[in-house]
Amino acid sequence: MQANTYAAAYEGGFESPVFGAQAVFRSVMDAMARPGTIVDLAQPVSAPAPLETAAAAFLAALADYDSPVWFEVEDAEAASAWVEFQTGAPVIADPQQAAFAVLAKGSAVTDWRRFSIGTSSYPDASATLLLPVEALEGGVELILTGPGIETQARIAPRGLPEGFVAAMQANAALYPLGLDILLVCGSRVSALPRTTRLTEV
Repeated sequence: MQANTYAAAYEGGFESPVFGAQAVFRSVMDAMARPGTIVDLAQPVSAPAPLETAAAAFLAALADYDSPVWFEVEDAEAASAWVEFQTGAPVIADPQQAAFAVLAKGSAVTDWRRFSIGTSSYPDASATLLLPVEALEGGVELILTGPGIETQARIAPRGLPEGFVAAMQANAALYPLGLDILLVCGSRVSALPRTTRLTEV
């Protein structure tokens, strides 16, 4: 590993690790409780590519030694070093073992079956996917229903992978098992828990 990779790993974390992590944790829980809501994590973290600011803040707050991280992008040596230094979480090669998966833009939904959906005894032993998109607004509208949504909500992210809606419908049918998805763009995030059902307008 090159020296500049090590140097990048030491930089860009929370200015105040405890308060920064607490603030991000609260914001993420709010996003999960209100699916489709766009939440700005608003933390001045900076990580090497391919980590978006929101994904970096999420991992800095929630990842630890017991929550392995997997990167879909192969050229993620600097980002992997950053995650390991800032969080203590191991970066692994096997997606089946990942607690958090950092996906590539346009990630093929057919490959998501590689991730753990939990078990009947431990449904929470499933993966959370961090999916970068071009924008969280301005795309084709989708309707959300389910827990945390009074009647229905609408989202319109740009840059979703082909087959995303069908994959999310299949995912919701697995409940209480399934994957939790966070759409990330810049410092903002929109959560789609496994309980959320998507349909096209």
